[in-house]
Amino acid sequence: MSQRPAGVDLRVSVGALQLKNPIIAASGTFGYGIEFTPMVDLNRLGAMVVKGLSLAPMAGAPPPRICETSSGMVNAIGLQNIGARAFVAEKLPELRRRNATVVANVFGCTISDYVEVIRILEDAEGVAAYELNISCPNVEHGGAEFGVDPVLTAQVVQAARKAARRPLWVKLSPNVNRIGLTASAAESSGADALVIANTYPALCIDAHNRRSRLGSTTGGLSGPAIKPITMRLVYEASKVIKIPIIGLGGIESPIDVIEYMLAGASAVEIGTANFVDPRATEEVLKGLERWCEDNKITVISKLRGGIEVAETASR
Repeated sequence: MSQRPAGVDLRVSVGALQLKNPIIAASGTFGYGIEFTPMVDLNRLGAMVVKGLSLAPMAGAPPPRICETSSGMVNAIGLQNIGARAFVAEKLPELRRRNATVVANVFGCTISDYVEVIRILEDAEGVAAYELNISCPNVEHGGAEFGVDPVLTAQVVQAARKAARRPLWVKLSPNVNRIGLTASAAESSGADALVIANTYPALCIDAHNRRSRLGSTTGGLSGPAIKPITMRLVYEASKVIKIPIIGLGGIESPIDVIEYMLAGASAVEIGTANFVDPRATEEVLKGLERWCEDNKITVISKLRGGIEVAETASR
């Protein structure tokens, strides 16, 4: 019988932030975290990202908001949230009591929106880092997304960096020709880590009534279907930047976590799997420890960037 290691060190570093393991609950799939407390011990997770917070409350998109697809789902929630001030007053105290490592997802339609949300959160205790959602239309520039134009990416990240004392993660859009350009723009403007990536634009049609299956017509595709595409983005970005990457897209098993880390991720976020099984984050974490034991991995962080690339493929 093979000898198993005495234990597995699951700790990872995302810049200056030390996490007890690489499992993070993704924004928009985990509510404000409190909704999951009957099923998940928040303190066991590496971290959790709350749903996006804006300056003022938002009602979100018209229903229906979610459509199941082959190997995933398309959603159009419309960034519904209670606003940054209400989050600080109503949700954050309970998250502190639960000893959760809280990352606040921040978004806006102008650069000043991002800055103001961060300023509200800066005065609150219990937030470990910020995750900047830059897949939002900049109304001051004709609706172009902050995340698809490296110049706009640099501007919003630089402004957020000046306003934030805490670590700043930037959640990139996958809707670019070269992920390295926006990744480099975010890094050079002060990002401490990158989250790769957000959902992919998608459309679901009901053939019987000839209408979209979503109230807002189009939405964002997530789930296992996007995993190979997003993993390539993680790999490509890791070759041009030095700051940590958090992989996000189609993760639902321990093997998925390992593969993302081999591609270059320091940690991962679990999203759509939470809709399938509310306990997905903890279940993946348990399975991850077992996998490492079975494969004699004693320090999981050493797997980062461990993909072996054939010589012909690297030329």
